Amino acid sequence: RAKPVNHFDNSFGKIVAQYTRKNLPEPGAGIARLKAQWRELVGEDLAKYCAPEKLSGKKGERTLTLRVIPQAAPIIQHQGEQIRSRLKTAVGGHISKLKIVQGPLPGAPAPTPVNLRPRTLSASELSALERAAAEIECPRLRAATVSLGKAMVSAAPKV
Repeated sequence: RAKPVNHFDNSFGKIVAQYTRKNLPEPGAGIARLKAQWRELVGEDLAKYCAPEKLSGKKGERTLTLRVIPQAAPIIQHQGEQIRSRLKTAVGGHISKLKIVQGPLPGAPAPTPVNLRPRTLSASELSALERAAAEIECPRLRAATVSLGKAMVSAAPKV
């Protein structure tokens, strides 16, 4: 009887599978690598506004969840295809979609509270507003303009 021929491809495949199983990082390490190299992968401009949060799904249907500051969400959504193509090699597979979650970035400083109490205007500021509106002929429009000026000046910090 003839002996079975061991195909090189088959035995080589087994060796590679055993080696990669032992030496490749754990399945959750993809997001850890993304978080560590985020600035280099997407660029400094995009990294200021978003950060990776979660990588889910199987290899062909992966979804990357991004934490994005609310003001930049439309920009990040518009750049989605570019982000996905940059991350393709880093993640080790295709990312089929991006999920955008709006909110503060992790590690970002908390916003400082703003003083919303209007300050009182000085006599010189009031007279300057009334002089500026003196050329308006309609009394209702002049009063509305002065009122708007008072509101704007009192809301702005005194310099």
